[in-house]
Amino acid sequence: MIRFLMAASVAALSLGTPAMADALDEARVKELVLEAIRENPEIVREAIEILQAQEEAAQAEAARLFLSQQRQILENDPNAPVIGNPDGDVTVVEFFDYNCGYCRRVFPNVKALLENDTNVRVVMREWPILGEASVFAARASLAAREQGKYEEFHNALMGNRGRITEASVMSIAEGLGLDTDQLRADMNSDAVNAHLETSQRLTQALGFNGTPAFVFGDELVPGAIETDQMEALVAQIRADS
Repeated sequence: MIRFLMAASVAALSLGTPAMADALDEARVKELVLEAIRENPEIVREAIEILQAQEEAAQAEAARLFLSQQRQILENDPNAPVIGNPDGDVTVVEFFDYNCGYCRRVFPNVKALLENDTNVRVVMREWPILGEASVFAARASLAAREQGKYEEFHNALMGNRGRITEASVMSIAEGLGLDTDQLRADMNSDAVNAHLETSQRLTQALGFNGTPAFVFGDELVPGAIETDQMEALVAQIRADS
């Protein structure tokens, strides 16, 4: 793709008109391109920058279109847990992994947002991307819904010191009084599978490539952000509504 862009750009500049370009064979065009690159090596950098800018713009436009079309599944998926005020006037969507250090770092910021603003709801999207232990933890957390302890379990997993493992997940479950046999059975339910599959589909469409990642209204916000930044984004959503 980059070669094509460079060739097209250089040929257009060097040859003047499309008719002149048609008169040259492929070998001559390549020779002219290579000669131009040798004389102006910055062409490569410029071509890469142009390509990156085009790709970023296309991705941003695709994400905007997806947001407008998939708002309902993002904000009101009945198969996604919600913390905060379930009837809040502003919805935030968070994608996270229990073994993500940045997710743990942003966890108290999300809690502070909900404590400071009782009219915000946060849709929790489990997105385990850091190995099998993360997948196990996400499945267990989602399964805890069946015993009415999702938020407790989520908070305990986020507050765990060290890497989450199957053993630590089950230890936390026991400590919270969960029926671990039922938990293991529910971990492979259709609902859990559907939640994880939907999270993967949503993140691909939105262009997220790491955790944590947030959706604040029409804003895609990758990475850990501070509470005041969250509050500013929430305020903007209300101002725009």
